Amino acid sequence: MALQRNNLGSIKEPRSVVKKFLARPQHEGLGAVVRRSIGRFELKYFDPFLVLDEFSVSAPGGFPDHPHRGFETVTYMLQGAMIHEDFEGHKGRIEGGDLQWMTAGKGIVHSEMPSSIGTQRGLQLWINLSSKHKMIEPRYQEIHNENIVEATREGVKVRVIAGEALGAKSSIDTKTPTMYLDFTLAPGSRIEQSIPMGWNAFVYVLEGDGGVFGSMKSMPTVTPHHLLLLGNGDGLEVWNKSSSKTLRFILVGGQPLNESVVQLGPFVMNTQEEIDQTIEDFENCTNGFERARHWKSSQP
Repeated sequence: MALQRNNLGSIKEPRSVVKKFLARPQHEGLGAVVRRSIGRFELKYFDPFLVLDEFSVSAPGGFPDHPHRGFETVTYMLQGAMIHEDFEGHKGRIEGGDLQWMTAGKGIVHSEMPSSIGTQRGLQLWINLSSKHKMIEPRYQEIHNENIVEATREGVKVRVIAGEALGAKSSIDTKTPTMYLDFTLAPGSRIEQSIPMGWNAFVYVLEGDGGVFGSMKSMPTVTPHHLLLLGNGDGLEVWNKSSSKTLRFILVGGQPLNESVVQLGPFVMNTQEEIDQTIEDFENCTNGFERARHWKSSQP
């Protein structure tokens, strides 16, 4: 089968895959299962990315009331629906294909619980905030499935969560410069995607086993739930060498912050003193956590 050619020639220094991890299932929250690829012992931090989870949860499990400070959480639903609720009174349903980009900033306490029968699946990415943004006011950017910008060309479809691809650009405002692209490649198709020089970038495979990333000489041995760390360069080349199966993956890149990171669970700051202050703020319901004193989510 001849590979379809798509947007070729724009990349001068193609990135290659420098490491590959299989995200194995582990328990998290209340009865939930996550495949964690960033934030595990082999890869504690990939600046500016703190965590990447592919989660799977069914009622009555979920992620009950818990706090965050100092970073952003990006929830992208793949299947089913989750109910989100926080101590500021923000509440909503995130369904398959929907996006929620939450900036925790100085502090959020919230819950994320299943809203549908069966299994709810999605991705959650934690993006670190720079020291100048860690204590900003919390905010949400939410886009429903039908409003996420998409583009198609020669067997390739991309959903632009953040950044731009194939001439389409997302409306998401990222405090930490970030690109987040959901690609689907038909059998035999190919794509080149530019990535800013100096950014850290990775691929996470969702579907298909015919993907070749970085070099046509590579064997298509990357199966779903694998994380691929990319080396330096100005873009990525991907081929789907399968004759019958589509290939789906996310491509995520971000500008490194190059700052010290001190993390205690859901709190991410720059120094131990700031972590100590965060614990005190949370326990005393002060400095951003005032509403936590009397709040409890309505979800069981």
